[in-house]
Amino acid sequence: MKSKLFAALAPIILLLACAERASAQWQTQTLTIKPGWTAVYLFVDASYTNLDYLVGSDPGNPITEIWMWQPNVSSVQFVTSAQNPITGSSQWANWERLGTGQPSTLAALAPNAAYLIHSTATTNYTWKVKGNPVSPNYYWTTTGINFIGFPTVTNAPPLLDTFLAPVPALSTIATIFQYGGGNLSANNPAQVFAPHAVTVNRGQAFWITTPSYANTYFGPFQVVSLGNGAAFGASASSTSLRLINTTHAPVTIKLTLQPSEAPPAGLPAIAGVPPVIVRGTLNPDNLTYAALSLTATNALSWTLAPQGQGGSDIAVILGVNRAVLTNNPAGFFAGILRFTDTSNLTEVDLPTSAQAGSYAGLWVGNARLSQVSNYLKNYQRDPDGNLSQNTNGSYMVTSVNTNLGPVASSATYPMRLILHNDGTNVNLLQRVFYGAGVFSNTVVATGESALDPSQLSNARRITAVQFPWTPTNQTWLFSGKLLPGGLLKTSTSVKYDDYANNPFLHVFHPDHDNLDTTFQKQLPIGSESYQIDRSITMNITAPANDYNSLTQFGQSFSGAYLETITMTGLAFATRTFNVAGAFTINRISSIGTLTQGH
Repeated sequence: MKSKLFAALAPIILLLACAERASAQWQTQTLTIKPGWTAVYLFVDASYTNLDYLVGSDPGNPITEIWMWQPNVSSVQFVTSAQNPITGSSQWANWERLGTGQPSTLAALAPNAAYLIHSTATTNYTWKVKGNPVSPNYYWTTTGINFIGFPTVTNAPPLLDTFLAPVPALSTIATIFQYGGGNLSANNPAQVFAPHAVTVNRGQAFWITTPSYANTYFGPFQVVSLGNGAAFGASASSTSLRLINTTHAPVTIKLTLQPSEAPPAGLPAIAGVPPVIVRGTLNPDNLTYAALSLTATNALSWTLAPQGQGGSDIAVILGVNRAVLTNNPAGFFAGILRFTDTSNLTEVDLPTSAQAGSYAGLWVGNARLSQVSNYLKNYQRDPDGNLSQNTNGSYMVTSVNTNLGPVASSATYPMRLILHNDGTNVNLLQRVFYGAGVFSNTVVATGESALDPSQLSNARRITAVQFPWTPTNQTWLFSGKLLPGGLLKTSTSVKYDDYANNPFLHVFHPDHDNLDTTFQKQLPIGSESYQIDRSITMNITAPANDYNSLTQFGQSFSGAYLETITMTGLAFATRTFNVAGAFTINRISSIGTLTQGH
């Protein structure tokens, strides 16, 4: 029976044209190719190019044949002895240099696969294969033979017996073969007898058979991820990995973040290393998680309990600090998560990437007003304590207190905010429509006419009633940018004779209709109503230094809200009031186009 371990032995992979392949993390796996035949195992995905170019176009590369072992993992595998490459065999896919006359069934190098390489050189050849690091994936068969390599450390790799020491039963039961170079023969591959005093070089493949022994050991720990590593893209904030102890002794695992190598010629550049952070412990006082930075020099470590005990299988929560990514949607950031154990046996490299997200889209939230300016006059008094008057009989004012103070109610006053950002311009809206458009695409629109009439029941209208209504749904352009540290400013006005919006006007009340006693003549400004001018400032603040705030930044913004309200009355005299509080807005759609409607 076959037992699935990390995931799956990758099948043959042809050239990929997906976007993820175009922008990837890059790592070079160095392989020593001996004269004759060498067995190797790949931990990088080099399928971005084909073998005719990767090997065949290099006249200095002495490799003439590459054979990939592809056992049938979907059924019981009864191949029980080391196999030589055979043209036409279902267990082998092959590539040969052009001009050999042999057809090739292998187009590109797949990861997590074992290969037999033939070199015509008379000395060792160092083959550098650049690709995308992948999660180690394996199947193990107990009814046949396994052609496999181990993810050992690159520097000072262990001897085979040292590597297998945590599972002495495997070392005792296993029959192991290795290739020593030269021609294939009855002694090549040759059996490695105990004590297994050979070095387990990263990238070296062995034939191993373990009758009736279901092996689950490929190193003292496993790293299990939902996909291949941690790809955050332009909007994801968090992902998780599992660390599993595969031995019966405690294991300490160290994690660092390594930079990606430069991409192969002609492929997109990498802007830098993504700012990956790890979720730390919970602060019981404010219920926030610590954010632990991760770099090539700042390692984090975890000690896992022995297999089968509590704490032998833990989750590591990874995020990307979006507050430090620039607002550059074209910027691709890539790196490598490197896991090692303190016994220096295993190294697991996983790709991680992030893209600087655009802040375009529809943002909805609230400002909660907690302060309002006073208008308190201080009067002059005479020596007897009486209010002093000037020559016209008015009381003499010495000062006016217009400082901000708390609102009268213990609760803050909420005001809805609707903003749309097209990536360049930010507009304040009084109302917005969101739903299926007339061409079946989802739209953010200024009017209902842009929506599909047959799907209005699923559409939404969002309204901010504190801003003036206009028939055309006028928008107000902010100065500034919607981004970390941004300062947004805009203004709006309500005319003194605007019956639809001015709160001082009442059409059917003779004292508040702006008409004279004959109801024929318009009264001047300030007679019965005032013009209202509002200047709005939104100061986007930096996120708090906790895990959730840093990883979710860009999907939610908060900061200080200030509004200056100027009332204009008779003879165009003005009086100004200020209100202030805090705001929070959340992106509910990333659609950057505001469709016009009516």
